Amino acid sequence: MNKKFAIGIAAVVMVTVVVIMGSTYYSTLMQMQEYKPRMSSAPVDLTNGSPVLGSPDAPITIIEFGDYQCEMCYHWFHTTRDDVINTYVDSGKANLVFLDLPFLGRDSHPAAQATYCADDQGKYWEYHTTLYTFQEGVDDGWASKDRLVAFAFNLEMDMDEFNDCMDTSKHASRVNANYDQAVKQGAQATPSFIIVSSDGTTKKISGAQPYSVFSRTLEAML
Repeated sequence: MNKKFAIGIAAVVMVTVVVIMGSTYYSTLMQMQEYKPRMSSAPVDLTNGSPVLGSPDAPITIIEFGDYQCEMCYHWFHTTRDDVINTYVDSGKANLVFLDLPFLGRDSHPAAQATYCADDQGKYWEYHTTLYTFQEGVDDGWASKDRLVAFAFNLEMDMDEFNDCMDTSKHASRVNANYDQAVKQGAQATPSFIIVSSDGTTKKISGAQPYSVFSRTLEAML
């Protein structure tokens, strides 16, 4: 075969592949741009969420949608959350419920499941705090199965019960239900918050906003 002819054929094949790949990429990109989660007007279903932190009778509920591998969730946890807890939750003005939105990596879902295995032993919030204390990079091993077990051990849990809970994926459906609820409510990033007052008024806060944003919002709803 003529060398120039062979090179020409190869070039045509390469161009064709590039065009096909480009077309597929463009189509996918357009679908992503056209996708907009529908905002639900229905109340948030907290059935599968965390235990309530604070008084169940508080006039305001702060609903947080988060992923344990989310860097901005870590930032909010360590810069804003304590002030919100100290001022509003501990005083009985508000309570807090966490709903899982585990989408960042393969370890996000098991980490969320582990918190409910801890909840079975009355240690949900201790485990929740542990995850946001030891968070590192997404899927770099910090939330591997062995580490999740180690966290439970350090919290002096019944390890047979915890391991059985994790091995059987006992709470996978609970985590999935929270994920679905987050999507239904239009949460497009973590952390996202919906603040609900006793009269049904709702306010939404997106991102790891500073304490001043939460204080201003909560004071206006009290």
